[in-house]
Amino acid sequence: MTAATWDLLVGALLILMALSGTLLKTLPISAAALYMGLGFAVGPGGFDLLKLGIRADAALIETITEVAVLVSLFAVGLRLRIRLRLSSWVQPVLLASVGMVVTIMLMTLAGLALKLSLGAALLLAAILAPTDPVLASDVQVRHENDRDDLRFGLTAEGGLNDGAAFPFVMLALGLSDAHDLGTAGLRWLGLDVLWAIGGGLALGWTCGAAFTRLVLFLQTEKKQALGMESFLALGLIALTYGIALHAAVYGFLAVFVAGLSMRNVERQVESEAALASRSKARPQAKVDAVAQARTADDMTRDVLEFAKELEKFVELAAMLVIGCLLRVEMLTARNLLIAGVLIAVARPVAIYISTAKGSWTASQRRLGAWFGIRGVGSIYYLAYASTHGARPSEIGAIGEAVLVTVAVSVIVHGISATPLMNLYQAATQRRG
Repeated sequence: MTAATWDLLVGALLILMALSGTLLKTLPISAAALYMGLGFAVGPGGFDLLKLGIRADAALIETITEVAVLVSLFAVGLRLRIRLRLSSWVQPVLLASVGMVVTIMLMTLAGLALKLSLGAALLLAAILAPTDPVLASDVQVRHENDRDDLRFGLTAEGGLNDGAAFPFVMLALGLSDAHDLGTAGLRWLGLDVLWAIGGGLALGWTCGAAFTRLVLFLQTEKKQALGMESFLALGLIALTYGIALHAAVYGFLAVFVAGLSMRNVERQVESEAALASRSKARPQAKVDAVAQARTADDMTRDVLEFAKELEKFVELAAMLVIGCLLRVEMLTARNLLIAGVLIAVARPVAIYISTAKGSWTASQRRLGAWFGIRGVGSIYYLAYASTHGARPSEIGAIGEAVLVTVAVSVIVHGISATPLMNLYQAATQRRG
Protein backbone atom coordinates (compact mmCIF):
# COMPACT_ATOMS: atom_id res chain seq x y z
CA MET A 1 0.00 0.00 0.00
CA THR A 2 1.39 3.42 -0.96
CA ALA A 3 1.98 6.27 1.47
CA ALA A 4 -0.88 8.22 -0.07
CA THR A 5 -3.27 5.30 0.44
CA TRP A 6 -2.09 4.95 4.04
CA ASP A 7 -2.77 8.66 4.59
CA LEU A 8 -6.29 8.31 3.20
CA LEU A 9 -7.00 5.21 5.26
CA VAL A 10 -5.65 6.58 8.54
CA GLY A 11 -7.38 9.94 8.08
CA ALA A 12 -10.71 8.29 7.29
CA LEU A 13 -10.40 5.98 10.29
CA LEU A 14 -9.62 8.81 12.71
CA ILE A 15 -12.54 10.87 11.44
CA LEU A 16 -14.79 7.82 11.68
CA MET A 17 -13.62 7.23 15.24
CA ALA A 18 -14.45 10.84 16.14
CA LEU A 19 -17.92 10.54 14.59
CA SER A 20 -18.67 7.00 15.74
CA GLY A 21 -20.40 8.13 18.94
CA THR A 22 -23.08 9.84 16.86
CA LEU A 23 -23.20 7.35 14.01
CA LEU A 24 -23.58 4.30 16.24
CA LYS A 25 -26.68 5.72 17.92
CA THR A 26 -28.55 4.92 14.72
CA LEU A 27 -26.87 1.55 14.07
CA PRO A 28 -27.33 -1.72 16.00
CA ILE A 29 -23.58 -2.36 16.24
CA SER A 30 -20.72 -1.44 18.55
CA ALA A 31 -17.65 0.59 17.67
CA ALA A 32 -15.52 -2.55 18.02
CA ALA A 33 -17.66 -4.43 15.49
CA LEU A 34 -17.44 -1.50 13.08
CA TYR A 35 -13.64 -1.34 13.37
CA MET A 36 -13.40 -5.10 12.95
CA GLY A 37 -15.52 -4.92 9.81
CA LEU A 38 -13.28 -2.22 8.39
CA GLY A 39 -10.23 -4.33 9.18
CA PHE A 40 -11.80 -7.23 7.31
CA ALA A 41 -12.55 -4.94 4.37
CA VAL A 42 -8.94 -3.74 4.00
CA GLY A 43 -7.51 -7.21 4.67
CA PRO A 44 -7.25 -10.30 2.44
CA GLY A 45 -10.93 -11.01 2.98
CA GLY A 46 -11.85 -7.71 1.31
CA PHE A 47 -9.77 -5.34 -0.83
CA ASP A 48 -6.50 -7.03 0.15
CA LEU A 49 -4.78 -3.75 1.00
CA LEU A 50 -3.17 -5.09 4.16
CA LYS A 51 -1.96 -8.64 4.74
CA LEU A 52 -1.56 -10.07 8.24
CA GLY A 53 -1.14 -13.66 9.40
CA ILE A 54 -1.27 -14.94 12.96
CA ARG A 55 1.94 -16.94 12.49
CA ALA A 56 3.83 -14.75 10.03
CA ASP A 57 3.13 -11.53 11.95
CA ALA A 58 2.81 -12.92 15.46
CA ALA A 59 5.38 -10.55 16.99
CA LEU A 60 3.67 -7.45 15.58
CA ILE A 61 0.24 -8.67 16.62
CA GLU A 62 1.53 -9.49 20.09
CA THR A 63 2.91 -5.96 20.51
CA ILE A 64 -0.24 -4.18 19.31
CA THR A 65 -2.59 -6.25 21.43
CA GLU A 66 -0.23 -6.10 24.42
CA VAL A 67 -0.31 -2.29 24.39
CA ALA A 68 -4.08 -2.30 23.96
CA VAL A 69 -4.62 -4.60 26.94
CA LEU A 70 -2.19 -2.68 29.16
CA VAL A 71 -3.84 0.69 28.50
CA SER A 72 -7.28 -0.78 29.04
CA LEU A 73 -6.30 -2.59 32.25
CA PHE A 74 -4.88 0.59 33.73
CA ALA A 75 -8.03 2.51 32.77
CA VAL A 76 -10.19 -0.22 34.31
CA GLY A 77 -8.19 -0.02 37.54
CA LEU A 78 -8.71 3.74 37.65
CA ARG A 79 -12.46 3.34 37.10
CA LEU A 80 -12.75 1.13 40.17
CA ARG A 81 -12.63 3.07 43.39
CA ILE A 82 -11.41 0.70 46.08
CA ARG A 83 -14.31 -0.59 48.13
CA LEU A 84 -13.50 -0.63 51.81
CA ARG A 85 -15.25 -3.91 52.54
CA LEU A 86 -13.29 -6.97 51.43
CA SER A 87 -16.60 -8.73 50.93
CA SER A 88 -17.15 -6.48 47.90
CA TRP A 89 -14.22 -8.20 46.22
CA VAL A 90 -15.25 -11.77 46.94
CA GLN A 91 -17.45 -12.05 43.87
CA PRO A 92 -14.98 -10.57 41.34
CA VAL A 93 -12.19 -12.80 42.70
CA LEU A 94 -14.43 -15.86 42.41
CA LEU A 95 -15.32 -14.90 38.84
CA ALA A 96 -11.66 -14.50 37.93
CA SER A 97 -10.57 -17.72 39.65
CA VAL A 98 -13.32 -20.32 40.04
CA GLY A 99 -15.19 -19.02 37.01
CA MET A 100 -12.03 -19.09 34.90
CA VAL A 101 -11.05 -22.60 36.01
CA VAL A 102 -14.53 -23.93 35.21
CA THR A 103 -14.44 -22.26 31.79
CA ILE A 104 -11.01 -23.74 31.05
CA MET A 105 -12.09 -27.22 32.15
CA LEU A 106 -15.20 -27.18 29.95
CA MET A 107 -13.42 -25.73 26.92
CA THR A 108 -10.57 -28.21 27.31
CA LEU A 109 -13.11 -31.04 27.21
CA ALA A 110 -14.64 -29.46 24.11
CA GLY A 111 -11.22 -29.31 22.47
CA LEU A 112 -10.52 -32.94 23.30
CA ALA A 113 -13.89 -33.91 21.87
CA LEU A 114 -12.84 -32.20 18.64
CA LYS A 115 -9.70 -34.40 18.49
CA LEU A 116 -7.18 -31.79 19.69
CA SER A 117 -4.23 -32.96 21.79
CA LEU A 118 -4.35 -32.24 25.52
CA GLY A 119 -1.81 -29.41 25.17
CA ALA A 120 -3.66 -27.85 22.23
CA ALA A 121 -7.06 -28.21 23.90
CA LEU A 122 -5.80 -26.60 27.11
CA LEU A 123 -4.12 -23.81 25.13
CA LEU A 124 -7.36 -23.10 23.26
CA ALA A 125 -9.26 -23.04 26.56
CA ALA A 126 -6.74 -20.78 28.29
CA ILE A 127 -6.68 -18.33 25.38
CA LEU A 128 -10.47 -18.06 25.33
CA ALA A 129 -10.97 -18.04 29.11
CA PRO A 130 -10.35 -14.35 30.01
CA THR A 131 -13.07 -11.80 29.43
CA ASP A 132 -11.97 -8.65 27.67
CA PRO A 133 -11.33 -5.31 29.37
CA VAL A 134 -10.90 -3.47 26.05
CA LEU A 135 -14.34 -4.13 24.55
CA ALA A 136 -16.54 -4.31 27.66
CA SER A 137 -17.22 -0.60 28.16
CA ASP A 138 -21.00 -0.97 27.93
CA VAL A 139 -21.10 -3.41 30.86
CA GLN A 140 -18.39 -1.77 32.99
CA VAL A 141 -18.89 0.71 35.80
CA ARG A 142 -20.13 4.02 34.35
CA HIS A 143 -18.15 6.21 36.74
CA GLU A 144 -15.89 5.84 39.77
CA ASN A 145 -18.80 6.03 42.24
CA ASP A 146 -20.94 3.41 40.48
CA ARG A 147 -22.15 1.03 43.21
CA ASP A 148 -23.89 -1.52 41.00
CA ASP A 149 -22.68 -5.01 41.95
CA LEU A 150 -23.06 -6.45 38.44
CA ARG A 151 -21.10 -3.69 36.72
CA PHE A 152 -18.46 -3.73 39.45
CA GLY A 153 -18.12 -7.50 39.28
CA LEU A 154 -17.81 -7.67 35.50
CA THR A 155 -15.36 -4.77 35.43
CA ALA A 156 -13.13 -6.22 38.14
CA GLU A 157 -13.34 -9.67 36.54
CA GLY A 158 -12.06 -8.27 33.24
CA GLY A 159 -9.20 -6.57 35.05
CA LEU A 160 -8.16 -9.62 37.05
CA ASN A 161 -8.58 -12.52 34.67
CA ASP A 162 -6.41 -11.17 31.84
CA GLY A 163 -3.47 -11.79 34.15
CA ALA A 164 -4.94 -14.85 35.83
CA ALA A 165 -5.11 -16.70 32.49
CA PHE A 166 -1.33 -16.64 32.11
CA PRO A 167 -0.55 -19.68 34.32
CA PHE A 168 -2.85 -21.85 32.21
CA VAL A 169 -1.28 -20.62 28.97
CA MET A 170 2.14 -21.51 30.40
CA LEU A 171 0.84 -24.91 31.52
CA ALA A 172 -0.47 -25.59 28.02
CA LEU A 173 2.86 -24.56 26.49
CA GLY A 174 4.58 -26.89 28.95
CA LEU A 175 2.40 -29.81 27.88
CA SER A 176 3.49 -29.07 24.31
CA ASP A 177 7.19 -29.06 25.38
CA ALA A 178 7.50 -25.30 24.84
CA HIS A 179 7.88 -24.37 28.51
CA ASP A 180 9.64 -25.97 31.48
CA LEU A 181 7.09 -27.11 34.05
CA GLY A 182 9.64 -28.72 36.36
CA THR A 183 9.43 -32.05 38.15
CA ALA A 184 5.77 -32.94 38.72
CA GLY A 185 4.89 -29.38 37.70
CA LEU A 186 6.49 -27.87 40.81
CA ARG A 187 8.36 -25.17 38.88
CA TRP A 188 5.12 -24.14 37.18
CA LEU A 189 3.27 -24.07 40.51
CA GLY A 190 5.98 -22.13 42.32
CA LEU A 191 7.04 -19.64 39.65
CA ASP A 192 4.18 -19.37 37.14
CA VAL A 193 1.38 -19.48 39.70
CA LEU A 194 2.41 -18.42 43.21
CA TRP A 195 5.34 -16.09 42.50
CA ALA A 196 4.05 -14.53 39.27
CA ILE A 197 0.55 -13.82 40.59
CA GLY A 198 1.54 -12.75 44.10
CA GLY A 199 4.47 -10.70 42.84
CA GLY A 200 2.32 -9.01 40.20
CA LEU A 201 -0.27 -7.95 42.77
CA ALA A 202 2.36 -6.66 45.22
CA LEU A 203 4.38 -4.86 42.55
CA GLY A 204 1.36 -3.12 41.05
CA TRP A 205 0.12 -1.94 44.43
CA THR A 206 3.54 -0.62 45.41
CA CYS A 207 4.22 1.16 42.11
CA GLY A 208 0.79 2.80 41.98
CA ALA A 209 0.96 4.04 45.57
CA ALA A 210 4.56 5.24 45.35
CA PHE A 211 3.95 7.10 42.08
CA THR A 212 0.81 8.83 43.32
CA ARG A 213 2.31 9.81 46.67
CA LEU A 214 5.41 11.18 44.91
CA VAL A 215 3.38 13.36 42.54
CA LEU A 216 1.23 14.64 45.40
CA PHE A 217 4.33 15.41 47.46
CA LEU A 218 5.93 17.38 44.64
CA GLN A 219 2.74 19.31 43.93
CA THR A 220 1.66 20.11 47.47
CA GLU A 221 4.81 20.08 49.59
CA LYS A 222 7.34 21.31 47.04
CA LYS A 223 4.80 23.42 45.12
CA GLN A 224 5.93 21.90 41.83
CA ALA A 225 3.27 22.38 39.15
CA LEU A 226 4.36 19.35 37.16
CA GLY A 227 1.59 19.29 34.58
CA MET A 228 1.30 16.54 31.97
CA GLU A 229 0.21 14.04 34.64
CA SER A 230 -1.31 12.01 31.83
CA PHE A 231 2.10 11.30 30.38
CA LEU A 232 3.39 10.52 33.84
CA ALA A 233 0.66 7.87 33.90
CA LEU A 234 2.02 6.40 30.69
CA GLY A 235 5.37 6.30 32.42
CA LEU A 236 3.79 4.46 35.35
CA ILE A 237 2.30 1.84 33.00
CA ALA A 238 5.62 1.32 31.21
CA LEU A 239 7.67 1.32 34.42
CA THR A 240 5.37 -1.11 36.22
CA TYR A 241 5.22 -3.43 33.23
CA GLY A 242 8.96 -3.29 32.68
CA ILE A 243 9.73 -4.14 36.30
CA ALA A 244 7.17 -6.95 36.15
CA LEU A 245 8.82 -8.50 33.10
CA HIS A 246 12.27 -8.33 34.69
CA ALA A 247 10.91 -9.84 37.92
CA ALA A 248 9.10 -12.62 36.01
CA VAL A 249 5.71 -11.64 37.44
CA TYR A 250 2.52 -10.97 35.52
CA GLY A 251 2.61 -7.45 34.14
CA PHE A 252 -1.09 -7.41 33.24
CA LEU A 253 -2.01 -7.94 36.88
CA ALA A 254 0.58 -5.40 38.02
CA VAL A 255 -0.68 -2.63 35.71
CA PHE A 256 -4.33 -3.25 36.64
CA VAL A 257 -3.50 -3.14 40.36
CA ALA A 258 -1.38 0.00 39.83
CA GLY A 259 -4.55 1.74 38.62
CA LEU A 260 -6.42 0.45 41.65
CA SER A 261 -3.64 1.63 43.93
CA MET A 262 -3.70 5.13 42.46
CA ARG A 263 -7.42 5.31 43.19
CA ASN A 264 -6.84 3.99 46.70
CA VAL A 265 -4.34 6.76 47.46
CA GLU A 266 -6.92 9.31 46.30
CA ARG A 267 -9.46 7.80 48.68
CA GLN A 268 -6.96 7.77 51.55
CA VAL A 269 -6.05 11.43 50.99
CA GLU A 270 -9.72 12.40 50.95
CA SER A 271 -10.27 10.49 54.20
CA GLU A 272 -7.26 12.22 55.76
CA ALA A 273 -8.64 15.61 54.70
CA ALA A 274 -12.07 14.82 56.17
CA LEU A 275 -10.46 13.67 59.42
CA ALA A 276 -8.29 16.79 59.61
CA SER A 277 -11.28 19.09 59.08
CA ARG A 278 -13.06 17.51 62.05
CA SER A 279 -10.01 17.51 64.31
CA LYS A 280 -8.39 20.24 66.37
CA ALA A 281 -5.43 20.51 64.01
CA ARG A 282 -4.04 23.96 63.29
CA PRO A 283 -5.87 25.83 60.50
CA GLN A 284 -2.96 25.61 58.05
CA ALA A 285 -2.81 21.83 58.43
CA LYS A 286 -6.50 21.64 57.55
CA VAL A 287 -5.95 23.84 54.49
CA ASP A 288 -3.01 21.70 53.38
CA ALA A 289 -5.00 18.48 53.80
CA VAL A 290 -7.91 19.83 51.74
CA ALA A 291 -5.51 21.10 49.07
CA GLN A 292 -3.85 17.70 48.85
CA ALA A 293 -7.24 15.98 48.53
CA ARG A 294 -8.24 18.37 45.75
CA THR A 295 -4.93 17.77 43.97
CA ALA A 296 -5.37 13.98 44.22
CA ASP A 297 -8.89 14.21 42.82
CA ASP A 298 -7.81 16.44 39.93
CA MET A 299 -4.85 14.23 39.09
CA THR A 300 -6.77 10.96 39.01
CA ARG A 301 -9.54 12.53 36.93
CA ASP A 302 -7.03 13.92 34.43
CA VAL A 303 -5.24 10.59 34.19
CA LEU A 304 -8.50 8.68 33.77
CA GLU A 305 -9.74 11.00 31.01
CA PHE A 306 -6.44 10.62 29.19
CA ALA A 307 -6.57 6.83 29.60
CA LYS A 308 -10.11 6.74 28.20
CA GLU A 309 -9.06 8.68 25.10
CA LEU A 310 -6.02 6.49 24.61
CA GLU A 311 -8.20 3.43 25.08
CA LYS A 312 -10.22 4.43 22.01
CA PHE A 313 -7.10 4.53 19.85
CA VAL A 314 -5.81 1.16 20.99
CA GLU A 315 -9.27 -0.36 20.52
CA LEU A 316 -9.29 0.91 16.93
CA ALA A 317 -5.82 -0.49 16.23
CA ALA A 318 -6.50 -3.85 17.86
CA MET A 319 -9.87 -4.40 16.17
CA LEU A 320 -8.44 -3.48 12.77
CA VAL A 321 -5.79 -6.14 13.30
CA ILE A 322 -8.41 -8.72 14.28
CA GLY A 323 -10.48 -7.84 11.22
CA CYS A 324 -7.43 -8.18 8.94
CA LEU A 325 -6.75 -11.65 10.36
CA LEU A 326 -10.25 -12.94 9.65
CA ARG A 327 -11.01 -15.01 6.56
CA VAL A 328 -14.38 -16.20 5.28
CA GLU A 329 -13.07 -19.76 5.09
CA MET A 330 -12.57 -19.73 8.87
CA LEU A 331 -16.34 -19.87 9.37
CA THR A 332 -16.44 -23.64 9.59
CA ALA A 333 -18.90 -25.71 11.60
CA ARG A 334 -16.07 -26.68 13.97
CA ASN A 335 -15.04 -23.12 14.75
CA LEU A 336 -18.62 -21.91 15.11
CA LEU A 337 -19.30 -24.84 17.44
CA ILE A 338 -16.38 -23.80 19.68
CA ALA A 339 -17.74 -20.24 19.80
CA GLY A 340 -21.20 -21.52 20.63
CA VAL A 341 -19.96 -23.83 23.40
CA LEU A 342 -18.02 -21.01 25.03
CA ILE A 343 -20.81 -18.43 24.88
CA ALA A 344 -23.84 -20.66 25.47
CA VAL A 345 -22.44 -23.39 27.73
CA ALA A 346 -19.07 -22.71 29.38
CA ARG A 347 -19.69 -19.08 30.35
CA PRO A 348 -23.16 -19.64 31.87
CA VAL A 349 -22.02 -22.72 33.80
CA ALA A 350 -18.95 -20.88 35.10
CA ILE A 351 -21.05 -17.91 36.21
CA TYR A 352 -23.72 -19.96 37.96
CA ILE A 353 -21.09 -21.99 39.83
CA SER A 354 -18.94 -19.00 40.86
CA THR A 355 -21.94 -16.92 41.96
CA ALA A 356 -23.83 -19.72 43.70
CA LYS A 357 -23.15 -18.38 47.21
CA GLY A 358 -22.83 -14.73 46.25
CA SER A 359 -25.11 -11.72 46.51
CA TRP A 360 -26.03 -11.38 42.85
CA THR A 361 -29.72 -11.46 42.05
CA ALA A 362 -31.22 -13.82 39.48
CA SER A 363 -31.22 -11.10 36.80
CA GLN A 364 -27.60 -10.19 37.56
CA ARG A 365 -26.56 -13.81 37.21
CA ARG A 366 -28.36 -14.10 33.86
CA LEU A 367 -26.68 -10.98 32.51
CA GLY A 368 -23.30 -12.04 33.90
CA ALA A 369 -23.72 -15.41 32.19
CA TRP A 370 -24.32 -13.69 28.86
CA PHE A 371 -21.71 -10.94 29.01
CA GLY A 372 -18.50 -12.90 28.83
CA ILE A 373 -17.04 -10.74 26.07
CA ARG A 374 -13.93 -12.13 24.36
CA GLY A 375 -11.63 -9.97 22.31
CA VAL A 376 -8.19 -8.38 22.32
CA GLY A 377 -6.86 -10.30 25.33
CA SER A 378 -7.47 -13.62 23.60
CA ILE A 379 -5.67 -12.45 20.45
CA TYR A 380 -2.72 -11.37 22.60
CA TYR A 381 -2.45 -14.80 24.19
CA LEU A 382 -2.73 -16.43 20.77
CA ALA A 383 0.16 -14.32 19.44
CA TYR A 384 2.13 -14.87 22.64
CA ALA A 385 1.81 -18.64 22.29
CA SER A 386 2.92 -18.41 18.66
CA THR A 387 6.09 -16.47 19.57
CA HIS A 388 6.89 -18.66 22.58
CA GLY A 389 7.17 -22.09 21.08
CA ALA A 390 3.69 -23.38 20.38
CA ARG A 391 3.63 -25.79 17.45
CA PRO A 392 2.76 -24.01 14.17
CA SER A 393 0.22 -26.69 13.27
CA GLU A 394 -1.57 -26.18 16.59
CA ILE A 395 -1.47 -22.39 16.31
CA GLY A 396 -3.08 -22.64 12.88
CA ALA A 397 -6.03 -24.71 14.09
CA ILE A 398 -6.39 -22.89 17.40
CA GLY A 399 -5.98 -19.47 15.80
CA GLU A 400 -8.92 -19.92 13.46
CA ALA A 401 -11.17 -21.02 16.31
CA VAL A 402 -10.07 -18.09 18.49
CA LEU A 403 -10.59 -15.53 15.72
CA VAL A 404 -14.06 -16.83 14.90
CA THR A 405 -15.02 -16.89 18.59
CA VAL A 406 -13.81 -13.32 19.08
CA ALA A 407 -15.67 -12.17 15.96
CA VAL A 408 -18.90 -13.83 17.10
CA SER A 409 -18.53 -12.39 20.60
CA VAL A 410 -17.84 -8.88 19.32
CA ILE A 411 -20.93 -8.98 17.11
CA VAL A 412 -23.50 -10.64 19.38
CA HIS A 413 -22.37 -8.99 22.61
CA GLY A 414 -21.89 -5.65 20.89
CA ILE A 415 -25.43 -5.70 19.54
CA SER A 416 -27.00 -6.81 22.82
CA ALA A 417 -24.95 -4.89 25.40
CA THR A 418 -26.62 -1.48 25.26
CA PRO A 419 -30.29 -2.58 25.11
CA LEU A 420 -29.89 -5.26 27.78
CA MET A 421 -27.97 -3.00 30.14
CA ASN A 422 -30.52 -0.23 29.60
CA LEU A 423 -33.32 -2.63 30.55
CA TYR A 424 -31.33 -3.75 33.58
CA GLN A 425 -30.71 -0.17 34.64
CA ALA A 426 -34.37 0.73 34.27
CA ALA A 427 -35.41 -2.28 36.33
CA THR A 428 -32.83 -1.40 39.00
CA GLN A 429 -34.13 2.16 39.23
CA ARG A 430 -37.72 0.95 39.58
CA ARG A 431 -36.73 -1.34 42.44
CA GLY A 432 -34.62 1.38 44.07
